[in-house]
Parts: sequence; structure tokens; C-alpha cells
Amino acid sequence: MTALEAVRDLAASLGESGVPSPRVDAEILVSEVLGITRSELYADGREVSDDEVGRLESLAERRRAREPLAYILGEWGFRGLNLKVDGRALIPRPETEVVVERCLVHVRDIPEPRVLDVGVGSGAIALSIADEHPGAKVVGVDYCASALSLAEENRARTAVDGRVQLLKSDLLDEVAGQFDLVVSNPPYVSPDEYEGLQPEIRLYEPRKAVIGVEVGAEIAREARSVLVPGGWIVLECGDGQGAHLAAELEVFGYTDVVQTPDLAGRDRVVEGRWE
Repeated sequence: MTALEAVRDLAASLGESGVPSPRVDAEILVSEVLGITRSELYADGREVSDDEVGRLESLAERRRAREPLAYILGEWGFRGLNLKVDGRALIPRPETEVVVERCLVHVRDIPEPRVLDVGVGSGAIALSIADEHPGAKVVGVDYCASALSLAEENRARTAVDGRVQLLKSDLLDEVAGQFDLVVSNPPYVSPDEYEGLQPEIRLYEPRKAVIGVEVGAEIAREARSVLVPGGWIVLECGDGQGAHLAAELEVFGYTDVVQTPDLAGRDRVVEGRWE
């Protein structure tokens, strides 16, 4: 069996199992097993060995059970970083890259901005900000010890020169100091919406990191005590939640409140300045 034949057969079986992007996932899994790039699949023409067929089937079985591709691979790209990912935290998603982009806009003119990431998870946001702003000093907090352990492993993989501190805290309970920016990708899926989510989320990603009501608003309320005058809060939110969250920020006294859509045009980021 050639590499392309393996891709064709695997894509068919993944499609039968309801995997949303069977061809792409098949290409990625075959590339992973063979140790080549996806483009090389179409130029290599090599045969797949029996050992490689066995490894591929083991990975394919997990994907047919709807385990997220990122968890199967064990690593996932986020902006310029290659992060370790597993069931201890949510998989970093492309829409969250918009959150990081907005954060960098607000701190780009501050030589050594102090940033607080509430609900640090895998460390994607905190580590990306430190990686892309060489003067940024970031505190990442999470109530979940296992998520913090994953963030610690990713911190060790990233050249951030000790500029990211990780702390166990339920929201801002254990946070001290003043910050130029507070950022969070909080849980924002309602319990009613949860059962309608795809199996990759419901069956594998941590439930407590997904389900939440008004968590972003609570973070915005608490952040007022740690933001410097003129500091910013940047919050990710679910589709259709932006207007309500923006209104909450205005009630709390934030100014210059704006909403930024993701690349698909959906509500994604709400931000405001604390005076």
C-alpha cells in the first residue's frame, strides 16, 4: 500500500465515522506515522510498511472514536508556538489567536507590560504574549492543578526567559499586584448548549473549561481591582454573546468598549479600558 492509498482508505473510514474533515485528518495522520510533510505525501510514492500500517490503525481507531486530532498527535500549533496538548486543558483554537492579537495591540507601546491571563489552561495565550512581546511579564492563573501542570510543561518548551509565572487561583482570588492588561478565554457555553456540541468536545475536552455562564463578566468585575488606570481587559466570548458582554463592561465602568469578530465574522473578542 502506498502513502496515498493509505490516505484514501483512512479518509473513507473516518468519513463513515462522522469525522468532519476526513481527508485532511487522514493526510495528517499518515504524515505523522511516515514522518513526512503533507505535501510530501503526493511526491513520495513510498510504500507503507507493516509496522507503519499497525501504528496508523492505532491512531485511526482513536480518531474514529472522535478523539480530537490534537490529543492524538500530542502537540498543536498556536501562533508561533508548538504546544503540548492533552485532556488536562482545552485545545488552543485559531479564534483565540485573535485574542492574542488584540492583547498585543494594547501593550505594544509599553516596554515591560504586566499581563494577567485568567484561566491559563495550556498556556497558549500567556506564552504567546510573552513570546511575541520580549518585555512582557505575564502571570497565568488557573484553579485546575492539572491544567497548570500542562502550562508548566509548555512553559519549559518555550523561550520566555522566566517572564511567565503560573499560579493556582480561582479567578482572581489569589492575585496580587497591578496589571496593564487582563485577558481571559473563560468557559462560555451554557449547560443547554453543551449537549449539542461535537463529540470531540463533549467526550474529551475538560467539561469545566467549556461550561460557564457569565464567567467573563465576573472576571471583568474582579479585574477592576488589579488594572492600572488606562489598562485593558480582553475577553473571548461565544458567538452571539458579544453585545451582552460589551454592555456588562460598560456597566462596570469600562470605556472604549469594542467588539472584534474572528476570521469567520462571529462574535469573539470584547475589550475595554479601565479608567
